[in-house]
Amino acid sequence: MFESLNEKLEGAFKNLSGEGKITEINIAQSIKEIRRALVSADVNYAIAKEFTDKVKDEAMGQSNVLKAVKPGELMVKIVMDEMIELMGGQSVGINVKGSPGVVLISGLQGSGKTTFSAKLAKYLKEKKRLKVLMVACDVYRPAAIDQLTVLAEQIGAGIYKEPENKNPISIAENAIVHATQNQYNVVIVDTAGRLAVDEEMMQEIESIRYAIQPTETLFVVDSMTGQDAVNTAKAFNDRINFDGVVLTKLDGDTRGGAALSVKYTVGKPIKFISTGETLETLDVFHPDRMAQRILGMGDIVSFVEKAQEQFDEKETKRLEKKIRKNKFDFNDFLSQINQIRKMGDLKSLMNMIPGVGKMTKNMDIDDSAFNKVEAIIYSMTPQERSHPELLNMSRKKRIARGCGQKIHEINMFIKQFDQMKKMMHMMSKGKGMNQMMNQFPGMKK
Repeated sequence: MFESLNEKLEGAFKNLSGEGKITEINIAQSIKEIRRALVSADVNYAIAKEFTDKVKDEAMGQSNVLKAVKPGELMVKIVMDEMIELMGGQSVGINVKGSPGVVLISGLQGSGKTTFSAKLAKYLKEKKRLKVLMVACDVYRPAAIDQLTVLAEQIGAGIYKEPENKNPISIAENAIVHATQNQYNVVIVDTAGRLAVDEEMMQEIESIRYAIQPTETLFVVDSMTGQDAVNTAKAFNDRINFDGVVLTKLDGDTRGGAALSVKYTVGKPIKFISTGETLETLDVFHPDRMAQRILGMGDIVSFVEKAQEQFDEKETKRLEKKIRKNKFDFNDFLSQINQIRKMGDLKSLMNMIPGVGKMTKNMDIDDSAFNKVEAIIYSMTPQERSHPELLNMSRKKRIARGCGQKIHEINMFIKQFDQMKKMMHMMSKGKGMNQMMNQFPGMKK
């Protein structure tokens, strides 16, 4: 995400490379390029101009103070600081205090409200240890109630629905009573959306909000719609005065306009960002981390946090013992793949690591990279997964037929698995890198 914006901003900073210090003359071209980059990212021109004016004033104010800092580096720092401020300055939490706390979800159809509702329920249930009830108030979209029911079951949250009732206001009110009687901590009300803002839709969401008096009202918006997302947010905020914004589909080809503009336009913070379809891909929005991503600096803090969320101390100790005994098998490999999947899509994860995002920007990397590996392993018998040494030629041929791969692909995968297993075993024994390199063809000095 934000690849185009990042490249154009880098080009603007390069205009200052080789300069001894910032002057009004040499900064002019960089400021113009930064403004163009923001406008091309679908940031409103007035916002882009105000932003670059602040950057220019700040740069000129520091040009004679920080003489030891190169102009290009100084400009990057100033732009990052101003971006952080533009996007809200700091992260803002969600208010779920109450008996129960009530979260009202609003937005257009297709913005990802229902999926976000489930992601939020999972987040509150697992990270905040709260008992969550999900409420199906979309009485118009076909299968909306069924979708929410399935998602609630997946995460172990409660579900409240009245399939025969076509009045979302009474459904929401009844759900609050049900939640109170059954000691739920939080109620998440998923409402209906339309393809565009209309009076009927606005009246309905206003009525629901007035009836249930939520502790938190969130507006969910598809970040790929750019400036349209910001305009829609303003229309909703004028009517229901929501508390925060949720940006979905940030893993898509988003230009960044919504993330950069929405706080400035509506005066409400971005609270969450969503970067995929799986229910684990929800993150609290941190303006400083987002600014670092936009400027190509990665986001190592978020990467480490995601890794820690999937860290299982017992599982890690179990694997360490198996690796030391050289007993790492295909079941263990599958377990590691599942943990990586839960962290998010691969390209987004790589973009969080400083420098890696640039190396992989033209590579076609997605979660399907694991699909072939999983297909091969799932075509094995349970005994073969636990005992890789059993895989003779006849077994490999059967596996190839089962997963639709060529026999040489099966051989290549098994060879790579054996090399990885051997390397992990050596590392667990504390052997030096030179010793490990000498074990593999083509790696000797």
